[in-house]
Amino acid sequence: MVSALMLSGEYNNSLDSKNRMIIPAKFRGELGYKCMLTKGLDECLVLYPMQTWAAQEEALAKLPMSDRRAREFRRYIYRYAFECEIDKQGRVLIPQRLKELSGIEKDLVTIGIVDRVEIWAKEKLDSIQNGTELAPEELEAFSERYQV
Repeated sequence: MVSALMLSGEYNNSLDSKNRMIIPAKFRGELGYKCMLTKGLDECLVLYPMQTWAAQEEALAKLPMSDRRAREFRRYIYRYAFECEIDKQGRVLIPQRLKELSGIEKDLVTIGIVDRVEIWAKEKLDSIQNGTELAPEELEAFSERYQV
């Protein structure tokens, strides 16, 4: 399925004293004023537009309840999911628990990934990307394998 959304780019940002971050203006139109925030599969948070979240919920609902891994995965996603509203200044509140889980203290990086936004603690993203980025030949092999 091809998404009608197109979130892309990387933006540096920070939390204010009330644990709010400003959503980059480029992302606000795609996100609307309500979105879902949860813990990502990597060491980041993920902000979903409601239409993407609805598709995610549909996929999660199809996972078999008889499979322990499926139940754990569903629990992992929903346990930390919070509905958020983007205020008139373009800010969203990062709940304390998600702030702790992601290691976000002040400086963060937001990255548009087609139909969602990843939110990273700047220090964490910098540390995991130092020396771990795919080499050009690995990127080419991946691109060929998945025809992208």
